[in-house]
Amino acid sequence: MEAYGKFAQVYDLFMDNVDYEGWADCLEKHLKEEGIEDGLVLELGCGTGTMTGLLARRGYDMIGVDNSEEMLAEAMEKKVEDGLDILYLLQDMQEFELYGTVRAAVSVCDSLNYITEKEELLQVFRLVNNYLDPGGIFLFDMNTVHKYRDILGDDTIAENRDEGSFIWENSYDPDTGLNIYELAVFLPREDGLYEKCEELHCQRAYEQAEIEALIREAGMEIVGVYDAYTDKPASPDSERLLFIAREHGKRRNR
Repeated sequence: MEAYGKFAQVYDLFMDNVDYEGWADCLEKHLKEEGIEDGLVLELGCGTGTMTGLLARRGYDMIGVDNSEEMLAEAMEKKVEDGLDILYLLQDMQEFELYGTVRAAVSVCDSLNYITEKEELLQVFRLVNNYLDPGGIFLFDMNTVHKYRDILGDDTIAENRDEGSFIWENSYDPDTGLNIYELAVFLPREDGLYEKCEELHCQRAYEQAEIEALIREAGMEIVGVYDAYTDKPASPDSERLLFIAREHGKRRNR
């Protein structure tokens, strides 16, 4: 079952509880603290382009990368409606290619938790490091072990709206760190009936120390780790962490 297939049509509807504006404010604040007020910024796992659009409105030249054609179709539609100049690329973040470097890269909504092997996550970090300008910044969030183990666990989430309904069943394996989401989406048809679509999502919980070690192995240095989208330091109770890493291996132009 493909992840983010039919669900892409109602993804934004069921994510309307996410404070994207607040998240964008936080990302912009950290970018500006590093002297990045404009220029090229890459978003990995951009999905339907909500964050991509918000950062574009803040003056950044955005590139969005995602491996779901259906999600990017939604992003392209919003881009046209909003009159934004954004480049969207249908690529896997484990092997994405750009024409040049970018001043910064971002990834939100636990997109990197979908990378379930440490070696593959390291490869993503290495690619980001390769495509960052000298001293460029990478900001990304990831769900914590605490969230998967103690919050989501084996919980079931269901929501019913006029535009569609879903049932989201979670199953977490503490031995592998894998969290499996079995998603059933019910979309209304013109004849008044509902079409059922099933998807399987898999994410992995990484310890903070594991992520920090992979960042360093990829050639970046850690600027900070926060309780996501707050100014609070990371803690054992954090459900999502925001990592800020800096490229520091390339020569700066003199």
